[in-house]
Amino acid sequence: MLRPIFPEDWRELFASIADKRVVRMLASAPWPYTVEDARSFCDQPRRADEMLFAITLPGEDGAPLIGTIGLAPAEPETAHELGYWIAPSHQRRGYGSEAVGAVLATARALGVSEATAGHFVDNPVSGKVLQKWGFQRESKLAQTASAGRGGQTVPTQRYRLTIA
Repeated sequence: MLRPIFPEDWRELFASIADKRVVRMLASAPWPYTVEDARSFCDQPRRADEMLFAITLPGEDGAPLIGTIGLAPAEPETAHELGYWIAPSHQRRGYGSEAVGAVLATARALGVSEATAGHFVDNPVSGKVLQKWGFQRESKLAQTASAGRGGQTVPTQRYRLTIA
């Protein structure tokens, strides 16, 4: 289930994301990930044209937060950038794929015409999820700085999808 992220979610968010295996696959999350990082993320105001959701499992211990997913305008591009993560204890169960499908359906309903996404080359499972939903691989690898890897530049496979 997808729902908005609330300021009081910081504890669950911290418990799910403060794992080096998660953070090292993200571009903007720092390592070590701190309580202050989680609070800041949950308190951050969102733009009207940005979607950000908590991924939860209703009915299982009060709907625990197992990840997040978002789609936001990518500057200076006209496309929106998709990003998501799933806690290690819930990976490889289809939750990421299901969340991507739901966000793309929402984007389509809101008139978003194009999405971009990427994954570090050492995280090929994310590429399989993107390809499942029709994202097309771009031929040239990009280089992306990863805060979770101390700012190191990481080879990144980029994708694009026409939504409408």
